[in-house]
Amino acid sequence: MSQFLNNVREIIRKKHYSIHTENAYADWTKRFILFHGKRHPQEMGETEISQFLTHLAVDRNVAASTQNQALNALVFLYKQVLKRELGDFGHIERAKKPKNLPTVMSQAETAGVLEIMTGRQAMMAKLLYGCGLRVKECIRLRVKDIDFERNQLMVRSGKGMKDRATMLPDQLKRPLRDHLGQVRMIHDQDIKKGVGEVYLPFALERKYRDAGKDWIWQYVFPSDRISEDPRSGKMRRHHLDESGLRKAVKQAARKAGITKKVGPHTFRHCFATHLLEADYDIRTIQELMGHKDVSTTMIYTHVMNKGGLGVKSPLDALSGQMSDV
Repeated sequence: MSQFLNNVREIIRKKHYSIHTENAYADWTKRFILFHGKRHPQEMGETEISQFLTHLAVDRNVAASTQNQALNALVFLYKQVLKRELGDFGHIERAKKPKNLPTVMSQAETAGVLEIMTGRQAMMAKLLYGCGLRVKECIRLRVKDIDFERNQLMVRSGKGMKDRATMLPDQLKRPLRDHLGQVRMIHDQDIKKGVGEVYLPFALERKYRDAGKDWIWQYVFPSDRISEDPRSGKMRRHHLDESGLRKAVKQAARKAGITKKVGPHTFRHCFATHLLEADYDIRTIQELMGHKDVSTTMIYTHVMNKGGLGVKSPLDALSGQMSDV
């Protein structure tokens, strides 16, 4: 199994998938094989895939997104690794996908959380809210992606491997310049120590040998320590781990007295909702968010600050006609 999984990982890397996707797909492949008594996937097909996915939904009670990820991993396994086209999966017991509305803070609540946060985490949170970034898009920002002259921030290879442009808030320009000055000093020290090379996407590392040492390719939010690249084995300074940001946001929300479930991604929801409340065009917001379909952006119309979708309660209509309870 180990040799087979190594082959799966190698093909995933050739397709330029992220390390997170690589680990997830390899893990689902391993679970699929173990579920069927260590049978080789070549000996199995649509029936076994259906059985495994139904097991996840019925016996394991996984979320719909988890079941879909498992399906995507197995489709990749058969089409890209085993070179087999898959037919009908038959009857699959689908995990129920809840129709949850995103958690959104008011502008006052957002300001309260941001005022409590400090340091790099505060700057990252402001980028999430001020630019509508996803968490991974923020921590993977590189120096070259920030255009101070055009007040623009480029998101490279976002969800769906798409690039997009968004605004750069004026109030972040000076703090970002100061922050990058400190990062530059760290990078210069790393270069002198021989560890100043950063990971480059796709085949750029082979095409441009010294580009990884170039300042413009460095992460805006580098890690505090040097670590080994799990793929190449090289010692490098990667970007910050998102766990620190998650912890800082939760602590700030608690101190601010927010009684909602708040995390870093909440700022992205607030970005879209507050722009809608400011009467910006939904198509413009869709572009800034990087949504493939405007229907995804439309969900924020249901959480705008209009109280019950803008409908006035009949109880409020009785104001002045009855005494307060």
